[in-house]
Amino acid sequence: MKSPNHSLQQKKLETATERQTEREREMGLEAVGDLALHIILRKLGAEESGRAACVSKQLRASASEEPLWSHFCAQELHLSQPLDPHGNLAPSFKACYQSWRESFHMYPWSLVKRVKRCWGKITNWLTLNFPEAQSTLNKGASEADIQELENTLKVKLPLPTRILYRFHDGQDLEDKNWSSSRNGTLLGLIGGYSFYDRMVNVRLLPLHQIVLATKDIMETLDFSATPDYIVVAASTFSQKLFFLNCTSGQLYVGTANLLLDGEMLPCVPNALVNSVHDYNGGDRQQDAMLLWLEEHGRRLENGIIKLREQQTMRSICQFPEEPPFCSTAVTSGVQVRCSSVFVPEFTNLQDTIRKYFFSYSIRMSLVPEGCSINGMTFNSCQLLSRHWVIRAGDVVVGNVDAEAVIGKYPLLHPGEPEFVYESCTPLPSLSGSIEGSFVFVPGRLADPKGRGFEVLAARFPLQLPDYIF
Repeated sequence: MKSPNHSLQQKKLETATERQTEREREMGLEAVGDLALHIILRKLGAEESGRAACVSKQLRASASEEPLWSHFCAQELHLSQPLDPHGNLAPSFKACYQSWRESFHMYPWSLVKRVKRCWGKITNWLTLNFPEAQSTLNKGASEADIQELENTLKVKLPLPTRILYRFHDGQDLEDKNWSSSRNGTLLGLIGGYSFYDRMVNVRLLPLHQIVLATKDIMETLDFSATPDYIVVAASTFSQKLFFLNCTSGQLYVGTANLLLDGEMLPCVPNALVNSVHDYNGGDRQQDAMLLWLEEHGRRLENGIIKLREQQTMRSICQFPEEPPFCSTAVTSGVQVRCSSVFVPEFTNLQDTIRKYFFSYSIRMSLVPEGCSINGMTFNSCQLLSRHWVIRAGDVVVGNVDAEAVIGKYPLLHPGEPEFVYESCTPLPSLSGSIEGSFVFVPGRLADPKGRGFEVLAARFPLQLPDYIF
């Protein structure tokens, strides 16, 4: 028989258990409610979450949670750490987000996010592939810095360009004087090309060099009738200059006649620049500077253009590496890759014969298995001669048979880096092509192992591009 005390204790235990179960049930419902609120706030977005925080204590608590603001920072600013606009660690993701909004409160937020994505693609690629160039990017300019430039040059920068400079004030390369810093670096953010003894490598100018360059060049060009042009980018090895029209938003590059009569070409399709974009409910004309850098970032990210090693120096090379602008052919184990780049600074729109100018890059290598001819395999082969057919449209304008390439007879071995040579050609039309072949000798010219064999160079385009870099 159970004692009265035992029955009382059992009843107390059952009551306590029921209370605990009720508490657990309530806590479970509350947790589900919190999760639902979190999901709703994520979908509402940062601005609406901030407004919701004013409704009740519960919403204020939910709208202040770090995971929520971590999500907003990742979604809108692509931040995995709470870094403020100056790169400093903020005390929380919420504080980080607030600092970004406060720092750029004078601009449409959708445009700020777009510029942030643009710079993010470029700087992420540089960090992984070209850190020495990434280190040349200056920190962002202040509003006061931008205002000083506008007052000095009597222009009004387009909004996207202003924000681009708020993130990075161009590149800091060697010398603070714009003219003397044109002569010695391959670290330009835009990169370039080379052919014969000519080398082009384009960098973004910081604000103080924009002022110097614009004053210098505009006096030479006598642009007094069009004072809304400023110089925003330049090659470090040649007189290749990019001009932003602050009124229209278009970006231009000078031709061979730049110093004679100010002849320039647009760098971004006019249809894109003249289109409007919705920035937080307000339609605004687009800015070529942003479109230009977005396209450059896309090409880097997609491997369309890559780094090139030149002795001990590396640089971004504008010769395309992917089809349809790069052709690849393998013949008897010899691989030949070909592509071209438009050269605006040698282009002369007033010359009917040599109107457009192109440089082309030919890359030769031997596959790991060696060259195979008539069932026999050789571990080397050497170039003897070349044959080129150059077309303007469908009309043949050049037919070349010659020995060597730029005076060289490359000897190819399996596994060795590509032999690269660049040359150039003018064209009377804005599009054309080159194709041809090479004759290689198995072994080496001094000790041939058989008769010469033909290697295909597949057709590749010469074409005035939509975007000029």
